[in-house]
Amino acid sequence: MVKRKGNLTLPSETGFLKETKEILNRWGADAIRDSDGTKLSDELKKLDAKIYTTYFVSRGHNEFAKQNMDECQHLYLMSNFNMAKSNTVEIKFMDGYFSEQVKPDYDHDPKKWWEVIDRTTGEVVDIADWEVDSKKDIVKVNNTKEFHEYTVSFLVYAIWDPTQMYNHITNDWGDKEHDIPFDVRKEKSAKFIEEYMDKWLEENNDTDVVRFTTFFYHFTLVFNDNGKEKFVDWFGYSASVSPEALEAFEKEKGYRLRPEYIIDQGYYNSPFRIPSKEFLDFMDFQQQFVSKTAKKLVDKVHDSGKEALMFLGDNWIGTEPYGNYFKNIGLDGVVGSVGDGATLRMISEIPHVKYTEGRFLPYFFPDTFREGNDPVIEAKDNWLSARRAIMRKPVDRIGYGGYLSLAYKFPKFVEYVENVADEFREIYDTINGVKPYSGLKVAILNSWGKIRSWQTFMVAHALWYKQIYSYLGILESLSGMSVDVEFISFDDVKSNGINEDIDVIINAGVAGTAFSGGSEWLDEKLISTVRKWIYNGGGFIGIGEPSAIHHQGRYFQLADALGVDKELSFSLSTDKYFDKEIEEHFITKDIKREIDFGESMNNVYALTEKTDIIEYSNGEVHLSSNDYGKGRAVYIAGFPYNEDNSRLLMRSMFYASHKEEELYKYFAENTAVEVNAYPDINKYAITNNTDEMQKSVIYDGNGNSYMVELKPGEIRWMNI
Repeated sequence: MVKRKGNLTLPSETGFLKETKEILNRWGADAIRDSDGTKLSDELKKLDAKIYTTYFVSRGHNEFAKQNMDECQHLYLMSNFNMAKSNTVEIKFMDGYFSEQVKPDYDHDPKKWWEVIDRTTGEVVDIADWEVDSKKDIVKVNNTKEFHEYTVSFLVYAIWDPTQMYNHITNDWGDKEHDIPFDVRKEKSAKFIEEYMDKWLEENNDTDVVRFTTFFYHFTLVFNDNGKEKFVDWFGYSASVSPEALEAFEKEKGYRLRPEYIIDQGYYNSPFRIPSKEFLDFMDFQQQFVSKTAKKLVDKVHDSGKEALMFLGDNWIGTEPYGNYFKNIGLDGVVGSVGDGATLRMISEIPHVKYTEGRFLPYFFPDTFREGNDPVIEAKDNWLSARRAIMRKPVDRIGYGGYLSLAYKFPKFVEYVENVADEFREIYDTINGVKPYSGLKVAILNSWGKIRSWQTFMVAHALWYKQIYSYLGILESLSGMSVDVEFISFDDVKSNGINEDIDVIINAGVAGTAFSGGSEWLDEKLISTVRKWIYNGGGFIGIGEPSAIHHQGRYFQLADALGVDKELSFSLSTDKYFDKEIEEHFITKDIKREIDFGESMNNVYALTEKTDIIEYSNGEVHLSSNDYGKGRAVYIAGFPYNEDNSRLLMRSMFYASHKEEELYKYFAENTAVEVNAYPDINKYAITNNTDEMQKSVIYDGNGNSYMVELKPGEIRWMNI
């Protein structure tokens, strides 16, 4: 049988022709790409493969940037908190920032563009009461109040692109020149990017796919004075500001955007913050500009007969793929880094493109491909977690990045990726374009809604933080589950109600965050709409601190539906009698081990004897269910991802929606095994999601069950 090739992009580099030919054949690659720090030789470009060439729009052009340093990109930053011990305080606002990355902008009047704030009261200090010493990078504040704290919100130029800076440091590039980012809102830069694009396309006739990395504005990534990451927000718009943008914003929106609307008390509008109207306006404003400007470049690429591919990372701000303006750019495809199942679905679900591509891990960099380390371990974990999501909605292509010469030194890794490539193509050829069976429709309810589809709870593109892993587990579970998923916002519910086809709503997160909702739940229309929907038969899952804000004797504003609330020490005088676990429950039937609630939630108690307490320990409820009219609600104290928790969530959703019997269509009793069915092609797939042998009873969708034994990581295709 001839081995099928295609659907895979291979990184390569000059001086590695013979080995590239070998890997091209073994992995079945049909495209070759360069990476940040590598180039493709003419010999490589003559191989029988599409050529992807990385294209940096607003960095990597230092000859231009150095001649126009006044057109560098900007950021808004906030100083450290400084306490006034008298009626004056001097603030060294650059303390803690890396002078090789940013420098203060004194070209634009600080009195107009900066802000000094009394953080004890929140009041803005009159501009007459502070002065800037540009030689010492100090702001002196007069008429201060003793023992109040003060900060400066200030504008800086970005003089080193943060992604190149990271790669520079990680790979020890020594005296390699720093890439200077410039701002395409500025007149010379706007003209330069169009003229250079024309020139570049003429000089790169052998390029088939222009891989924009990405367009104009980098996500917020600021380094400290030791060259280490200080603040990173993969969704951050803080590095997309400029005096020109702010003036254009005021003209379009009719009001002036204060620095504080970007600084946001030093949180820089992280995705956990409930977004203000002003910040949402700024996002919308930037997305319109980016889409219009990016389209000009994409049109040039198409006119030259090439494809335009966007990397979902680096300078991706303003291109939000689930936003209102992304479709206007006209891209052929999007490629992004696959950290897990959730990030795979984030990429594979992107609309308005011809194809999507996932860059799998590990990246071929020396931090992983080093003596004594086994990169197969990370590759296997990455593939098995992503494969769950691929079974629901595959990307069209897979690939890798970095130095192929490093990966080639690890033959077991090369062999493993060869097997991954073959398995991916088998899955893709079988199910691409085929709708998988779904037993439920689930909606994630938060402040962001559709625009952050599959991005809820992320902070920096799947980086691990203990404060989020209890909630990121929800997305990871759903990414490979036999349910349809959509993302809705509180504003959606208030404006449009809840769609009739939704079976279950999930609200999860820490109180006060954009995910749980905080003050959103004080809106009487929102709370009444959700209550009514549950009461009339809807299913609701609350995880962590759902609907939490202290108001009128409740902390969980949906406590009546959930059947539980959280003790804030205000009602300690009220006795709480309800602490008896029920002996067994549908939700926990498959769970053989102690449930992992992660960081969990303390002091949750049952409101009445009608609440079914499923897990009770340490004097508090961690898992419960409650009938509410015709509907049901389930409470879970925390939710890190693992096989048992994924099953627990699945059972919770089918129980909450009164569809218990439908769970057993295409079902595996073993939590390490999953079944995905594709009725349109009369097939279903049984997958072992672990690197160990597994046995399970399988339900085939027609009421029949049988036992299977699966090899480590095996997929077994069956006919319906």
